Amino acid sequence: MSKMGWGVLPAALVAMLMTTGCGTPATPLPPSLNLPDPVTDLMAVRTGNQVALTWTMPRKNTDKLLLKGSIPVRICRKEATENCAVGPSSLTLAPEAKGAFTDTLPPEEAAGPARVLSYFVEVNNARGRSAGASNVAQVLAGEAPSAVAGLSAQVRKGGVVLSWAADTQQASTTVIRLHRKLLTSKTDAKPKVQSGPLASPPEPVEQTLLVESGTRTGQASDRALDKETRFGQVYEYRAQRVARVLVEGKAVELAGPLSDPVRVELLDVFPPEVPTGLAAVASAADATTGPSIDLNWQPVTDADLAGYAVYRREAGAAWQRISPAQPVVGPAYHDSSVQPGHTYSYSVSAIDQGGREGARSAETEETVPSP
Repeated sequence: MSKMGWGVLPAALVAMLMTTGCGTPATPLPPSLNLPDPVTDLMAVRTGNQVALTWTMPRKNTDKLLLKGSIPVRICRKEATENCAVGPSSLTLAPEAKGAFTDTLPPEEAAGPARVLSYFVEVNNARGRSAGASNVAQVLAGEAPSAVAGLSAQVRKGGVVLSWAADTQQASTTVIRLHRKLLTSKTDAKPKVQSGPLASPPEPVEQTLLVESGTRTGQASDRALDKETRFGQVYEYRAQRVARVLVEGKAVELAGPLSDPVRVELLDVFPPEVPTGLAAVASAADATTGPSIDLNWQPVTDADLAGYAVYRREAGAAWQRISPAQPVVGPAYHDSSVQPGHTYSYSVSAIDQGGREGARSAETEETVPSP
């Protein structure tokens, strides 16, 4: 370029070209440290005196580059403010691999009261450096709760009553978890409602019921009622004591061994409930109809209710059923076979679909008006 050309260029542009030049490289970027991303899905489950850890290895490093080769993993176990107890130093896994490790608790961690025990994993680069520990996974250290003894089950009209031997030595943080398993298939028993909008939903094969502490200090309740059962089915129950400690509003649990199983078949041998609220209103004869007494009562809520039977008597006479052989469907009855000036007593009973008749209600009395 001629001197004439330089002279016509702006001074700022000339200065830039003289300082940078063509093809000069930019400021070099720092080398990647190849730090694997921290693990974010660590989970811990204690069974007996062993804690099973599971997690997923990272796929990339902190520079968003894919990881390659085996990645060293460090296991950390700590209680409160204590230092980490380091796991095996030889554990290495590939990127995105499913990690697993079983930690056997030392005797001091498997004894004493229930308390929080925290686990972390740390994935390192080849130089032993990491981008930080994983999420925390917590279990309970301490002695596991004792086994539940004497579990028994009794069928009642309202469900299954479960009871077990009390253990006054357990801490107040201990509760009972009941495990229920349905042993019969869905077609082995008729549902309470066969079809339509009120059809019974499918019954789950397995369910759990947590029984919180009872009224006696330091002892979980030794009795529970399972209302979510169905007649005609066979169930199996097992129970275990569970120690629970709240950590930041979340319950951390330590479960004891499961009890021996108890099997129970729910046979519906119970009659319906007794009707209540029976009332009678008499009407005198008029030009078109004769005298009558109208009865009504509160409906019985048994799921297998078929209807009602109505009974009547006069003073000093025996009770007689005045309703037809087929049960009365609704909670009301019209008695037109009455005489003016007579006083009648009434009582009603409920009948289920198996033909079982319950006890009669409290009686009510009414007098038919005279002409």
